[in-house]
Amino acid sequence: MPVKSDIPNWKDQEMTKKTIKLATGSVYQKKTGGVYFFRYQINNQRKCVSLETRNREEAIAKAEKIVPVVRATSTEVIAAHVKQARNLEHRQQELALSDAWEVYSRHPERSVPDTVHEQNTYRATFREFVDFINKPELPIREITPELAAKYADHLRSCRISVSTHNRKITRIRKIFEVLRDYRDADNPFRSRVLMRKEREEQELGVRRLSFSREQIQKLREVLDDSIHKVMYKPEVKVIYYLGMFTGQRLKDCVLLRWDSIDFPHGQIWVKQFKTGKEVTIPIAPELKTVLEAAWSWRIDEYVCPRVAARYKRTDAAGKNVGNNLVNIDVLRVIQWIGLEPSVAVPGRKKKVTIYGFHSLRHSFASYCAEANVPKAAVQSILGTDSDIVDKYYTHVGREAQEKAIAAVVGEIGGESDRNRIEKALALIRSSTADPAETLKLVAAILEQ
Repeated sequence: MPVKSDIPNWKDQEMTKKTIKLATGSVYQKKTGGVYFFRYQINNQRKCVSLETRNREEAIAKAEKIVPVVRATSTEVIAAHVKQARNLEHRQQELALSDAWEVYSRHPERSVPDTVHEQNTYRATFREFVDFINKPELPIREITPELAAKYADHLRSCRISVSTHNRKITRIRKIFEVLRDYRDADNPFRSRVLMRKEREEQELGVRRLSFSREQIQKLREVLDDSIHKVMYKPEVKVIYYLGMFTGQRLKDCVLLRWDSIDFPHGQIWVKQFKTGKEVTIPIAPELKTVLEAAWSWRIDEYVCPRVAARYKRTDAAGKNVGNNLVNIDVLRVIQWIGLEPSVAVPGRKKKVTIYGFHSLRHSFASYCAEANVPKAAVQSILGTDSDIVDKYYTHVGREAQEKAIAAVVGEIGGESDRNRIEKALALIRSSTADPAETLKLVAAILEQ
């Protein structure tokens, strides 16, 4: 009696018994009772995908759904084949909007913000979207680009800033990108038309302002007097001086450590919290005096220990609340010199800040621009990207702007060169004085 090995091509014959031919491709089992596979060809290349079932009828039904895709030849449909195969491999599940956040928050590809506040903001943003849809049981695969567009239109009516609108859309886009295995179609929030453009706010005419030199001097005066009161005022003064003479952000100034200050070499080293960039800044004489005074209250690693502790305060959920407290103290100092930090603008629920600690950063760049400091040098101190430095360099100061306008009309020094020459010629023609005296008068006119 022959054994299997004596029969030519017995493996092929045994495979044929388990193979079910379809219009395109075939369904088969690699072993009796095993999982069914669908085998087909695209561009003369053999492909195989598991149908993830041992049931013959179910396997055939699944394979027949793929057949139209395989028979197509367009790039778009072949791409759809890839998605279909992936869904079969990962077995797409229904995921309701009400459960989406829980799945997203455990996903390895989720966004991992640096702060608890930003983490909470992601969750709150998605909750706002779910509330807008008002169907928590709706599967996320049924969220269409049309629904996304309606939500974007809703945000446009909420009187929020362009940046706030775009951050909300970006967060939701990220969540749907992470949960793509629960959808058949592309990310409904991928379209750029959902985002707003910065030029939409140009007509508001409101922007962050820099402090003039006179305003800077007033700030220094009120920080030194005994009339105005604010919590931990000596430390607040140090923070302001750091902002004035280094151009760094509020958080970088508040949480500056003593080991970042190199007194022997006269420089401060800062790794910026926002960007992670490292900058080194020379210590100005005025700042050095203030820092040396601060050394007397040194109690821990922070230059301003009590304000730093206040800044790092968190609530029960771990969200930082101290940063707002310190910012309020900073704005109070600005109000002491007669400036209103925020103004109301049409179409916004919240006021827009025009003067704040960040204005010191504007002022720093403005003074550098007026002094013709190379942009690269300013970048090395502020640590900003070039487009931001360009923005700061537009704040070149009123005096420099007036000189520029005067240069255009030829009026630097009060009179144009032509006017002075004509006046000198008229004097020469009409003068009856001694020639030497006339020459002095002409020289005085031309030197004006």
